[in-house]
Amino acid sequence: MNIFYTILYYFQKRGFEVCRRIAERFGIRARVVRTSFIYLTFVTVGFGFALYLFLAFWLRIKDLIYTKRTSVFDL
Repeated sequence: MNIFYTILYYFQKRGFEVCRRIAERFGIRARVVRTSFIYLTFVTVGFGFALYLFLAFWLRIKDLIYTKRTSVFDL
């Protein structure tokens, strides 16, 4: 049972980052975004999950390209 909680904690820590960032962008709670992805996945038979993976990939690429620098001398 400990392995189950370890896996669950891993996905909550890293997997829901997409939902949190989308929720911050639109100014709503992350829980609403998560449940929307779940309902979308059930209704469209996997499209919501594919959309979630695409957004996770896109946010990762964006973070790699646009890094926040604290000063001009960090270049």
